Amino acid sequence: MESVRVKILREGAKLPSYGSVEAAGADLYACLDAPVIIAPGATAFIPTGIALEVPRNCAGLIYARSGMACKRGLAPANKVGVVDSDYRGEITVVLYNHGTGPQTIENGERIAQFVITPVLQPSYEVTEELSDTIRSGGGFGSTGK
Repeated sequence: MESVRVKILREGAKLPSYGSVEAAGADLYACLDAPVIIAPGATAFIPTGIALEVPRNCAGLIYARSGMACKRGLAPANKVGVVDSDYRGEITVVLYNHGTGPQTIENGERIAQFVITPVLQPSYEVTEELSDTIRSGGGFGSTGK
């Protein structure tokens, strides 16, 4: 198992941790001096107090925690955050409140999950033809017929 180097930037910051033995995502924690209230329809930048080294040829993906999204209406504003392997700044989760009431984020609260995944970085070339498939150019909803 590969390890990821983590730099603690703020006092009280927590390392990402897995909620179960086979969890795909590690929980990210809020590192706050005071609670943050997110009004309905508003966005808040929530610091984690950590920076980390995503392995080369990988990306760190920041996803919603299912319970937070379903029960409280809070999810990353950009749906999935992407942390490139050459980024060394603080990991910040941008939460959007989809709900009808204000939501409070407390220090140390689990706010998102972080998945490290391999990525390809292919070159792109212009062509006159693409290979044919059964689906071909069928778009939205075309496979449900």
